[in-house]
Amino acid sequence: MSPRRKIQPGERPLLVAPTGRPSRWWTLRRPTWQLRSRQWGLPLTAAAAAVVALAAITACILMLVSHEADRRTTVKDAAVLTYVRAFMAEFTSIDPFHANDYVDRILDQATGDFAKQYQDHANEILLGIARAEPTKGTVLDAGVERWNDDGSATVLVATAVASKSPDGKQVIENTNRWVATAKQEGSQWKISNLLQVM
Repeated sequence: MSPRRKIQPGERPLLVAPTGRPSRWWTLRRPTWQLRSRQWGLPLTAAAAAVVALAAITACILMLVSHEADRRTTVKDAAVLTYVRAFMAEFTSIDPFHANDYVDRILDQATGDFAKQYQDHANEILLGIARAEPTKGTVLDAGVERWNDDGSATVLVATAVASKSPDGKQVIENTNRWVATAKQEGSQWKISNLLQVM
């Protein structure tokens, strides 16, 4: 049996090939606004996509610049705080048996007004240290108050100084607050000003 169907005489065929040209009545009657919108649609879409992409790139660049500035500030803060903490621990730890070494170490880390004042009063400071009891200073906390225009940093520091009474039976602890100004000279930080806050 053949799957083909036989067409009887006078029966209309199932598949008819189109005759002539297809009707174009729709394209001829299409409104002009539709033609214009098709004509400008792709360029407008491309322009809008370009504007959105440019805005996204600009936002990414601004966020990157802001992040990098924050990172640099954090690194600078960490560097100055590490130095000031170490300096203040050394400054508040007094050993009367090595008074000359103490004064020399402090002078090596001093600059500006602090160095001048410390140098002018070095003999008085030396005598005061030689007569004092040994102390052990620790830094309780420190934080950057502000960065100055000359590149120096003003740092607030809280210290605790522990010393023994003259009879050696009692430990006396004092807490102090300081305002230290640290300035970088070359690759080394130095103290340019140091004030005790009451």
